[in-house]
Amino acid sequence: MKTMISKCTLDDLRLLQDIATDTYNETYSHLNTPENMNDYLENAFNANQLTKELSNEFSSFLFLYSNDILIGYLKINEGPAQTREVGENAMEIERIYVKQKYQDKGFGKTLLQTAIELAKEHNKNEIWLGVWRKNKNAIEFHKSKGFEIRGQYSIFIGDEEKENYIMVKTLK
Repeated sequence: MKTMISKCTLDDLRLLQDIATDTYNETYSHLNTPENMNDYLENAFNANQLTKELSNEFSSFLFLYSNDILIGYLKINEGPAQTREVGENAMEIERIYVKQKYQDKGFGKTLLQTAIELAKEHNKNEIWLGVWRKNKNAIEFHKSKGFEIRGQYSIFIGDEEKENYIMVKTLK
């Protein structure tokens, strides 16, 4: 299988909307009411919101292709674009998603390794991400990759509060 990672630009807005909506919906629709999911998807992935995020110089989106098929994406943030203050010299993985039918094939590891390499290239001491505290598989996966729980915060999906762990990996 041939994989390729490419930078997402404003010209890719529609592709980004599609992959973001599809992967988030696949991952979380069974855990939320349809109303809460629709509210979140419409707010998080509308054209104006994603244009704003794509235009932020401190954020980057990367697409993951397998055999020329878009199967996942990664969003990383530095400095003021980070959603939380975790450390002075940290980089955030805000989103890391792979389409369901391509999961458990190493593609998530590919995106994670790409994020770690970018953090090192930018001379960051730490890389971090938020993981829903009920997502045991993701928590264990990230622990196995050297991440540790360092705090928590809440987000809202519609009217429902979701508690996330802050998981941090120190880079050498």
